[in-house]
Amino acid sequence: MHVTTQSVNFNAEGKLLDFTQRRLDKLEQFYDRVIRAEVFLKVQNISEKENKIAEIKVLVPKETFVVKKQCKSFEEAVDSACSSLERKLVKKKKKPRVYTSLKFL
Repeated sequence: MHVTTQSVNFNAEGKLLDFTQRRLDKLEQFYDRVIRAEVFLKVQNISEKENKIAEIKVLVPKETFVVKKQCKSFEEAVDSACSSLERKLVKKKKKPRVYTSLKFL
């Protein structure tokens, strides 16, 4: 899966980017038709401790899933967002596909 990561208002370290890549690669265990993922890591300038935001957009055929989580650290936010995405992908995989066919009598 191709992962694009953008950091807003800070410079992301290699360890954070590697963690994000590894965590998103695990999504393919739950749904094998994932095309790509876009990750936006943001820091809000507020006085609260939970000012790190991870927004992840996952593209699958005919659908896009977007999850946004705000936590104390980026690793926690990415992990929480990926857990939510796992649930969504499992739900998508279990949903029966409807095939329509036209049969004329």
